[in-house]
This record gives sequence, C-alpha cells and structure tokens, in this order.
Amino acid sequence: MKHSDTTGFLPAFIDKMQAEGLPSRVIDTFAYYYYKVITGETGLVYDKDIQPVQPDNMADFKQLAAYAPVGHEAFHQTVRIVLNGGLGTSMGLIGPKSLIKIKDGHSFLDIIIRQATTSGVKLAFMNSFNTHDETRAALSRRKTEPLPLMFLQHRFPKVLRKDYSPAVWPQNPLLEWNPPGHGDVYTALLTSGTLRDLLDEGIMYAFISNCDNLGARMDESLLGYFVKHQFPFMMEVAEKTPADIKGGHLARHKSGRMILREAAQCPADELDAFLDIRRYRFFNTNNIWVNLNALCTLFDEQRMINLPLILNPKTLDPRDKNSPPVYQIESAMGSAIALFDGAMAVQVPRTRFYPVKTCNDLLAVRSDCFVRSEDETVQLNPRRKARKNTAVVKIKLDPRYYGTLDRLEKRLTGAVPSLLECDSLVVEGDVRFEKNVTIKGSVCIKNRQPSQAVIKAESVIDQDLVF
Repeated sequence: MKHSDTTGFLPAFIDKMQAEGLPSRVIDTFAYYYYKVITGETGLVYDKDIQPVQPDNMADFKQLAAYAPVGHEAFHQTVRIVLNGGLGTSMGLIGPKSLIKIKDGHSFLDIIIRQATTSGVKLAFMNSFNTHDETRAALSRRKTEPLPLMFLQHRFPKVLRKDYSPAVWPQNPLLEWNPPGHGDVYTALLTSGTLRDLLDEGIMYAFISNCDNLGARMDESLLGYFVKHQFPFMMEVAEKTPADIKGGHLARHKSGRMILREAAQCPADELDAFLDIRRYRFFNTNNIWVNLNALCTLFDEQRMINLPLILNPKTLDPRDKNSPPVYQIESAMGSAIALFDGAMAVQVPRTRFYPVKTCNDLLAVRSDCFVRSEDETVQLNPRRKARKNTAVVKIKLDPRYYGTLDRLEKRLTGAVPSLLECDSLVVEGDVRFEKNVTIKGSVCIKNRQPSQAVIKAESVIDQDLVF
C-alpha cells in the first residue's frame, strides 16, 4: 500500500487537527502513525517473530489470595478508570453503551459507580466525543457526591483509502473523525491533566477496563500482587475457548518482550495459526493495571507513547456501505505491555471477563442465570454453579427480530424467560414470550409462519418447538 506521493497531505491533517484544538502530542502521534501508513506499514505481526506464552511464564490468580491484605491497604491509592467511549451500535442504539439497563433496572454506569463506592477507590471515566455529553448529564442527574473524574479521549481524522488524504463529509462532519482506539487512554490521561492530578492526590495505581465487561471489578488479591512486586504494567489474560478465537492474544516477541497481537495485526495467510487456541492459549481481557509513576516516567523518556499501529478499514459513514472507503488509525491499550520493562501478565478465571456485546449477551445477563450481589457485582447465579453444566447459557437469537434492543424488548412481554436450567437457546423467526416462561436444557424454537408466534405465560419449554 506504499504511496510515497501522499506526504503532501500531512500538513492538511495537521491543520485540521489544530483547528479542533488537539494537543501537540496527539498531532505528533497521528503524524507518526500516518507516516507508517504512507510508507507501507501495515501493523502486521508475523508468526516467525513471536512465540506463544506458556502458563509457567505468568502468575495464576488462584495462587494470589495471600496478597489480599496488601491490596486492601492500597485501595485508597488506586483509581478505577473505565473506558466509556463506545456507543450501543451493536444493539441498534446511538447513545453511550454504559447507559443501557442490564440488570434489575440498573445500567452499566449504575453498577460501576456502586462498585467503586463499595471498594472505596477513586473512579474515572474516559469518554469519547460520542459519549461525553450524555454521560456527564446522566451523572449529574444521579447527584452522586463526589462526581467521578471524567476526561476525554482524543480523535483522529479518517484517511481516504484512495489517496490517503483527509476524509471530508459535509453532510455530517463528525463522521470525518474516529476515536483512535483505547490505546489513546495513556495520552488522554496526560494531556487532560488527569495523570498529574491523580499523582498529586497520592493515587499511584490504576485499574483500567471496558465499561461493558461485567467481570471487571476491583480485586484485592490482584491489586496486592501488583503493588507488592511494583510491576509497572500488568495484563489480565484468560485461557481461550472456541468463543474467543478472534480475541487478541498474548505472545513473546523475538526481542524478549511480551506483546499483544490483535486479529487486525495478523497476516491473512496466518489466520489459521492465530485462531488455533491450542497454540495461542491466552487472550487479553482488556483488564489492565498500570503504575502511574511508571507511566509518567515513560512519557518523560519518550514524549509520546507510540503503540503498534492498527489500521482499520471502514466506510466513511459506517451505516452507508456506499460511502467512501477510509482507514481509521487506531491502537490497543494492552499493546503497551511491550513498552514497560518488567511488565507482567496474570492468568485470571473467566469470571473476570463477561462482556455484553450483543442482545444475545444481554438476554443472558437479564435472565436468572445472573444475579446482582450485595457488593454490586453481576455474576453467574450460584444455583447455576451447582449444576453440572456451569457454563454461561449459549443464546442465538434471530437478528431480524432480536438484533436491536427495542426489538428484543418488544418480544419479551413483561419479563425475561427463566434460563437457569437452560444450556442453549436458539430462536429462529418472530417469537414473542409472555410472562413466567421457563426454558430447560437445549431448546430450538422455530417460527416458520408469516405471523408472530407466542409462547404463552407459565409455559415450560424443554424440547424443540416448531410453529
């Protein structure tokens, strides 16, 4: 993709970013990535340059209980930073994903705030230009004291694929920009002044996670292990299952450092190896622990934190496939593991990773498979854990009728079906559920009629149904 004649467009990108008031570090970071793009850099990481990471190269969460007292003592020196830049587009929404009601009428935002209050740690949100105003308004309505910290993720201009010039879209200029991935969290912490404010308050440690990961919560043992050994950076990884084949995996680079390789960084002809969960066994949960003093030192030494490039091909308007093809320049937060001397990974159980990405996930969480506990965690129902099959129920809903939140809720009349004893549920066609329906075992419900099928109230479904 080398295109050496496009260097003349860089001043246009710089002018555009300066007009938006973006800090010089951000502009310099974009210029660094842009130069890589126009000189043929793809951000690809090849199998020949890496080796899988083995379990004996990292700590195991099950062996860290003794560190809990250290972690408890360090709570007052710790901030939980929540990545809150995403919209609920995968569920058909256009607002902040963190405002979706997920359990007992509580949103991601509600649960995260209650968790922070329970543990006594400071709370901060990194919002994007898409989510900042609505999140701030939602927090103001709560009248929570003190209000969590908020800082803004930066934005990068989209790059036209045809000639690497700045994308222009007069009908909606906001679409000319993209969030630069959660790798921007480090620069945003610095340029917003949040990093210095936290250090001045005596906050030395940060736990960073995605807003939609219900398994991401403060943990005394993990914090204690991190603090006791004074690691600069620690990534939580979990063992892959077939459901995680596309997740970014941990590897050891030939340089000796651990790295994170995302799917977008895998060459197409090596994808089979990337997807082999027996070879690359551990994926990044995107639960990250950072020593803020070490982060500050890294900025002092390098000025910019240049993470591996992720070049994301998109259309300028993501809802219009006929709009011009563009590149979005992005980076991943976890890839910073390669930048810190002494960075560590720790193997954690799946209970630390349950993201809600789709309406399938949301139905499982809203059902009785999950409960909200006294410490404001949403976790697998203990009654389900007592069953032989303790896995999360597998759900596959017809996207034509359940692919968006409004469609899902129209087909659940009053209550979510009981899935406590359900191993898998497949729904094909238009099916509406009335109150107090119970589904057991593995069930496939098909509606082949042109009209909507109805599962009557109080029904117990333990075998396949065809309408």
